[in-house]
Amino acid sequence: MAHDLKDFWQRLQSGVEVAVANPTMDREDRSDRLLGVRDGFYRYLRDGYDRHLTVVVVPQRVEEAPSGLPTSDDEVLGILGERTAKMQSLLGDQYHFYAATEGGLHSLTIDGEPRLFVHNWTSIRSRIGQAWGASGSLQLPDRIVAGLDDDQIRFSVPGTRKAGGLIASLTGGSETRRQTIALSTFHALSTLFYGLIEGHPR
Repeated sequence: MAHDLKDFWQRLQSGVEVAVANPTMDREDRSDRLLGVRDGFYRYLRDGYDRHLTVVVVPQRVEEAPSGLPTSDDEVLGILGERTAKMQSLLGDQYHFYAATEGGLHSLTIDGEPRLFVHNWTSIRSRIGQAWGASGSLQLPDRIVAGLDDDQIRFSVPGTRKAGGLIASLTGGSETRRQTIALSTFHALSTLFYGLIEGHPR
């Protein structure tokens, strides 16, 4: 592992290249995915370890049938794992990292009542392993999901890809999709490289 990591870092000295899964043709959604992943890499490498490397993000089209918003963490993680594995299988060592990111819902029971929350997940795969990270969670107001089952919720929650997504809709644009993607990417990188790089992000 030590040799693999040393070789891996040597390959990064001329810049970091990241393939990012792009499951939609919407331009704004694609831009948020690419820039959010890039922001997460910059925060981790530059702010955390003072490594001023250029980060290039390249969209990779992923063909999938429309399925609406995932309604569990298990569903989101399964989707992201498939996307990164497919990209790495097709592209091999062409890129240093393979990243996939997606928002999703998860349910918690609080005081005997189910509550729905939304957050963003990012999965990053590379030669040294794979890791996942999530952004912060935001509760869906009960009044907009009352009486709906999972299949109805995944297509009925407010916010569209074009309008900036669900979290942007719920926060009135104060927290953007790009910001949540950047945070989940930063968290995934923190796990991926934990204990493998000297020091820790500040």
